[in-house]
Amino acid sequence: MARFDAAVGRYVHLELGGVEHRVYFEEAGEGVPVLLQHTAGADGRQWRHVLEDEELQSRYRLIAYDLPYHGKSVPPTGKAWWSEPYRLTKDFLMSVPVGLADALELPEPLYMGSSIGGHLAVDLAIHHPERFRATVGLEASAYTPGGFIDEFYHPEIGNDFKAHVMYGMMAPTSPEAYRRETTWVYSQGAPAVFKGDLYYYSIDHDVRNSARGIDTDVCPVYILNGEYDWSGTPEAGEELAAMIPGARYRTMQGLGHFPMCEHPERFLAEIRPVLDELAYAKAKAQAEV
Repeated sequence: MARFDAAVGRYVHLELGGVEHRVYFEEAGEGVPVLLQHTAGADGRQWRHVLEDEELQSRYRLIAYDLPYHGKSVPPTGKAWWSEPYRLTKDFLMSVPVGLADALELPEPLYMGSSIGGHLAVDLAIHHPERFRATVGLEASAYTPGGFIDEFYHPEIGNDFKAHVMYGMMAPTSPEAYRRETTWVYSQGAPAVFKGDLYYYSIDHDVRNSARGIDTDVCPVYILNGEYDWSGTPEAGEELAAMIPGARYRTMQGLGHFPMCEHPERFLAEIRPVLDELAYAKAKAQAEV
């Protein structure tokens, strides 16, 4: 008998920055909606193990999307995108989960992302706190300079180079099959995309002077960084959380820069209680009033 995954995929048309984009997403489960943002240069396949977790499916509507220019979200036909360098900006990146939440009519979704997605968790809490029930930043930092470099988009350097760099950002104790799967996804990204994404990661994201303004009573923030991540280090995550009054921080032991796909079982054990705490904290507080 054939075996099927629970996740189902489809496309939604979003107007982002005045241009229509055909955005691919997959979802599974029912309950509190959770938007899942992948890392730089990759796509929503990184969340496939989370989407298939039956325990989360029983309480959450899990939605993993491919950013425009990533995965199945091919570049828009209404813009001469090839005539300019690809650069991911903070404003454009923020518009994707906000636009998706609006298009899908999601009531107070949770947001969770890793790497650029972890940075985005903080930017969303600053600029769109009323739109999200809470935000979870994985492998997040207040500021991560130095990544927007030519070596990540050069005619003499192939995508294997990017994949091998990512391999070194994972925990040595993560299962080899999952580490290889993670690098496989990286090797398939469009050549310009990884460097372009790092424009946001290393230049356009800087919350050192603004993180303190987040009201965690309106939008709770939780930061979790992997023990072995040398980019979004535990020290950087803890420092970021300390900037945000009321934010929570935890180091994920035995995990690296790609917790959701390099060691899904360990990550799920870490994240289930966090999501439950954030998803139902507001309802609990209202009931106690």
